[in-house]
Amino acid sequence: MADGFTMSFDASGLMAEFDQLDLDARELVRPAAQAGAQVFYDEVLRRVPVAATGHKRKGGRVIPPGTLKGSIYQAYSADHSTPQAATYHVSWNARKAPHGHLIENGHWTKVVGKNGPLKPHWVPAQPFIRSSYDARVAAAEKAASDVLDKGLADALEKLR
Repeated sequence: MADGFTMSFDASGLMAEFDQLDLDARELVRPAAQAGAQVFYDEVLRRVPVAATGHKRKGGRVIPPGTLKGSIYQAYSADHSTPQAATYHVSWNARKAPHGHLIENGHWTKVVGKNGPLKPHWVPAQPFIRSSYDARVAAAEKAASDVLDKGLADALEKLR
């Protein structure tokens, strides 16, 4: 009677398939992050307030209505991304719309009347970035997950 048996298994082919699957998954990171960012971007564009009339700045320059909405962007951030995690920024261009933070966060204002300065008053915030995140975080996660699911299913199909 035999004391045992010997079995050998060559896993090199399986390991090569896992390596290919890892490469395919890494290629899906950025498209998945972009899909999530697109959900936020669309919601920010929907929520950003647009004034009925333009605003005059101290220097006399007029900020036309819709300037803030036109300055909303989404951009890939290479500085904050890694091969395992892609980062996109959704915000407004502060050079095009320097008043964006005043609308998002609220601010104090002083109006000069014909008899001199008036008492400062608080202009309440009309948040559009924060509220967009709160409203659509689940939808953004689902959009990113859908891209990953489809991409990984395609990658697994290639291995068959």
